[in-house]
Amino acid sequence: MRAAVQEAFAHQTTEELFQEYLQSRREDVKWEIVLRYSGMIKSIALRLQDVYCSFAQLDDIINEGLITLADAVERYDPGKGSFETYASIRVRGMIIDYAKKQDWVASSVRKRVQKIEQATIELTNTLGREPTEQEVASHLNLTLAQYRRAIGISFTRNIISLEELLEKNCEHWAVSTDRDPAHPEDELQRNELISVMAEAISSLDKNEQLVLSLYHEQDLKRTEIASVLGVSPVRVSQIHTRALRKLRELLSQYINE
Repeated sequence: MRAAVQEAFAHQTTEELFQEYLQSRREDVKWEIVLRYSGMIKSIALRLQDVYCSFAQLDDIINEGLITLADAVERYDPGKGSFETYASIRVRGMIIDYAKKQDWVASSVRKRVQKIEQATIELTNTLGREPTEQEVASHLNLTLAQYRRAIGISFTRNIISLEELLEKNCEHWAVSTDRDPAHPEDELQRNELISVMAEAISSLDKNEQLVLSLYHEQDLKRTEIASVLGVSPVRVSQIHTRALRKLRELLSQYINE
């Protein structure tokens, strides 16, 4: 049956399916769109695997991701930009929320990260070098898995919060019931936002720009970036957090003007 449904939609582009769904709100059309983007869920989940407890949870995350994608299809307006970008924000947010619900991190991740950062400073002063992940974890009586989840969720939460700032305040993805195909003011706003982002990034320190580039453009993991820079993963997270904080402040100023 599923094969027959897919065969029926085989000749249609995804854009055509979105247009059909907007007009008909047919469930079979919606789920065909979801299936076409389903590979995104596993790809994002594997990249964020240090924020959830075990690889065994991947199936649960993929199932939740399908529901998230279906909701994204229902809320998406093709006139407002790329569905892939919009959906990836939603899926990443879902994975972070899933991880927080499944573990102790739901209520204590910020305090634990602060303790990790403080312990890293203390051990650096004591050892005369940056401590390893295991040394910091042992100093705080944490397992290595607990240590990595705390840092991983903090690291990724900062990315989500920046994306949420753009989504909420720039109204780039707002669903509109009265869509006009010609919105030159939207294009102007997007171009202006790109210019502001470029200027904000250029104002960052070189290490901050490098970390952002390695993570967001080269798709390196936090541990891989640490190896490139010759520092600890905690230090990478600190640099990344500082860079995103600066970007949020600059973007907030732009949005509020």
